Amino acid sequence: MVILGANWWSDEVGEWLVGLNASATLVMVGLIWFVQIVHYPLLAQFGAHTSTTVADEHQRRTGLVVALPMAVEGITTLALLLDPPVGVWVGWPWIGAVVLAVVLGSTVLLSVPLHARMSRGHDERTGRRLVLTNWPRTIGWTVRGIICAVMVVQSIG
Repeated sequence: MVILGANWWSDEVGEWLVGLNASATLVMVGLIWFVQIVHYPLLAQFGAHTSTTVADEHQRRTGLVVALPMAVEGITTLALLLDPPVGVWVGWPWIGAVVLAVVLGSTVLLSVPLHARMSRGHDERTGRRLVLTNWPRTIGWTVRGIICAVMVVQSIG
């Protein structure tokens, strides 16, 4: 896709952006599945005496792990919207961006408030809701991973 009559970057840079986007997304796919299957179910089981401390530490430590891949994923997604590399169907970056918006919206509207509630006090229902409402993020990042893999194949093919 050409914006304003000129390519924004070379084909090599475009391929590099697709690879970087895919790498960041696949890191998040692995993390979200670990969180969904292992971490959130365990987080939901902590007792009243330790749950708030664990919830606070979870937020702090998770932020350290996800900040860089999420930033890279977001920036490269926006860059790919401007000018998808040659060979990549123009719809894939847009579909990927919409899925990422759903994932981030789910994070802000569902996960963050539930984590805040867990930090204030133990509530088994909140823990169960955290596991349940994390599925849109898990499915979304998985779909993004597939889209990114397709874009990688198209960009090098």
